[in-house]
Amino acid sequence: MTDEQQGNAGASAYERAGVSIDAGHRAVSLMKGAVARTHNEHVLGGLGGFGGLFRAAFGELADPVLVASTDGVGTKTKVAVKVERFGGLGHDIVNHCVNDILVQGARPLFFLDYVAMGKLRPEAVAEVVTGAAQACEALGVALLGGETAEMPGVYVDGELDIVGTIVGVVDRPKLIDGTRIGVGDAVIALPSSGLHTNGFSLARMALDGLDWQEARSDLNGQTLAELLPVPHRAYLPAFGALEKAGVDVRGMAHITGGGLVDNPPRVFPPGVGMEIDTASWTVPPLFELIVRQANVARTEAFRALNMGVGFLFIVPQEQAAQTLRTLQAAGETPWVIGKMVAGQGVTFTAAPHAAAGQP
Repeated sequence: MTDEQQGNAGASAYERAGVSIDAGHRAVSLMKGAVARTHNEHVLGGLGGFGGLFRAAFGELADPVLVASTDGVGTKTKVAVKVERFGGLGHDIVNHCVNDILVQGARPLFFLDYVAMGKLRPEAVAEVVTGAAQACEALGVALLGGETAEMPGVYVDGELDIVGTIVGVVDRPKLIDGTRIGVGDAVIALPSSGLHTNGFSLARMALDGLDWQEARSDLNGQTLAELLPVPHRAYLPAFGALEKAGVDVRGMAHITGGGLVDNPPRVFPPGVGMEIDTASWTVPPLFELIVRQANVARTEAFRALNMGVGFLFIVPQEQAAQTLRTLQAAGETPWVIGKMVAGQGVTFTAAPHAAAGQP
């Protein structure tokens, strides 16, 4: 027998089929410390159970409502594979999910992850989950459990897939559903940290032919390898600052797939639309590069990409100045991006263009 045949003969049938149980155990051992640090007094038991246990003690809430969301990071995984940086994907999926339920005023309780590969790379999986644990720890979220799957023939070797599920809670009297949004309300924006977790199919199509290691003058001396993997931001602390200051947040929008065109209307009441001033901020250079390289219309770009805008707060016009001050004091760089108007959907004060404002 050849050395390879002898090795195969000594392997289990499952390993010969392409699945390594030992690799799965190694991935768990590499990540368990980071996961354990996210556990608080509500978590019962540790890793290894068939189900995660979370004690739902909501004594301070009059009418607790659970809010849940599931999402993935899309083809940003291919960027992580190309630059061999996986930890940011964990931050991406946690922060994305937290932002989604934040729109309704929910604070996150616990998070579950799913990481899959064609051939398991324990160190890469551990890097993803450790990144997720770090994001959870920063936001006070318990990483309650998850799944690591090795699926040869389903996933391409070398690639991976990531999905996250978040469960949070909001007191029903404080549920933010957009019904109180009215004409004249101010719209306050916070910047994104980059593409976040959307638009990477367009970005890769546009940028794959470029040298990702080149320091580019049109990216202020940075490289694509530095900018594209930058993790998704979490906006929970910003909302917490507004809540503490007594700002009447009437609506919020997380700018994900669909951009500024499709996301804000998800919280509008009937008969109310949003007008966005495209001169109120400067579209970051990375987005401009993608638009040029892909040769797409700016209206399409504003729908496929966040264009530098990560999150919106809709507040009464008379509280706009207070909102800006509060967010600035919390370390944010907010700006007034527009206002609520009679009508429907989102309109732009001019055709979307690179503007001279600043966030």
